[in-house]
Amino acid sequence: MRDDELAEVTVPQIWAGVDIGKEQHHCVVINAEGDRLLSRRVQNDETALLELVGDVLALSEDVLWAVDMNHGGAALLIGLLLSHDQPMAYITGLAVHRASGTYRGEGKTDAKDAFVIADQARMRRDLGLLRPGDEIAVDLRTLTTRRTDPVCDRTRQINRLRGQLLEIFPALERVLDLTNKGPVLLLTGYQTPAGIRRSGTRRIETWLRNRKVRGAAALAKAAVDAAEAQHTALPGEKLAATMVVRLAKGVMALDEEIAELDALIEARFREHPHAEVIRSLPGMGARLGAEFIAATGGDMDAFGSADRLAGYAGLAPAPRDSGRVSGNLRRPRRYHRGLLRSFCLSSLASLKSCPASKAYYERKRAEGKGHKQALLALARRRVNVLWAMIRDGSCYQATPPVTAAA
Repeated sequence: MRDDELAEVTVPQIWAGVDIGKEQHHCVVINAEGDRLLSRRVQNDETALLELVGDVLALSEDVLWAVDMNHGGAALLIGLLLSHDQPMAYITGLAVHRASGTYRGEGKTDAKDAFVIADQARMRRDLGLLRPGDEIAVDLRTLTTRRTDPVCDRTRQINRLRGQLLEIFPALERVLDLTNKGPVLLLTGYQTPAGIRRSGTRRIETWLRNRKVRGAAALAKAAVDAAEAQHTALPGEKLAATMVVRLAKGVMALDEEIAELDALIEARFREHPHAEVIRSLPGMGARLGAEFIAATGGDMDAFGSADRLAGYAGLAPAPRDSGRVSGNLRRPRRYHRGLLRSFCLSSLASLKSCPASKAYYERKRAEGKGHKQALLALARRRVNVLWAMIRDGSCYQATPPVTAAA
């Protein structure tokens, strides 16, 4: 057993539970008997937190810290504890809420929650140590989380654009795929049936070509055909057309922001030591690879095995047996949605580029599994493959190397 593994299984002398808040935290320290040694509310600033760390270490240097948040308001405390080489365990807020019901009293206070966190850390042996990851992993987590916001905003903006266009020009709304750049750009210049008919196919095609829109001819023809199908000007058309332009420009602005974030994500991801190995796995590009690093911290030692990584991704079914019902396997309730997404999307993409993945998927379909079940089975298999690749530091090979006979 390695020294770091031995340190992880050593039982601490005291446990410090911290109920995280935005402006203030509450810390409760208990010993092996569950007696409170310290209970204090502390401001979320460096000076107060350093004083708290010093007071807790004065009680005992063999301490395990436990928190109910691993981001946001907990970031400063976690950073200070990392700089002091202090071990930390993470207990989800849901777990703390459920455990609180087993303790005496119905009241809910920060002090009680902090005590529950500390006591759960004292009794439970299944809590993994909190490992925020290296600098690149933290940056990728920030970038991928930020990218989620404009992507969701873009979807909402497109839905609003569709709704507005539907009120004045349903024929055009029906033929345009607003998830593509060309149709959105078209709406910044043309919104009404009469305006499109006046311009005609050739002028609209030239306008689109000057803006480097692919398939300009087909898009211009579709717009004119839709305009020929509607000759009635609906009430409020002029103002609605102005709103269509505003919404379309909003979608384009979000597209630019997403493209900028994608460039930053790819550049930062390429700096990670496992980037080349991860990208060699078919279907796992820079963005999905960055999401994998952001979810795992880039440290495979934190999981210990491919099975634990699969469980963290929600790809290892958990039994839900009761009474005479046995063999009832379901997806675990707690898993990392982002990690599951990266494995599922990369598995789906690999069906087009990796014969081995496609053959495995088709074999599962032949066994009677549906598309979703077969894809999840493929994703579970790819967890083992990626785990072995990172462990050995070797890139993916379509065919395993032939070993010489002894």
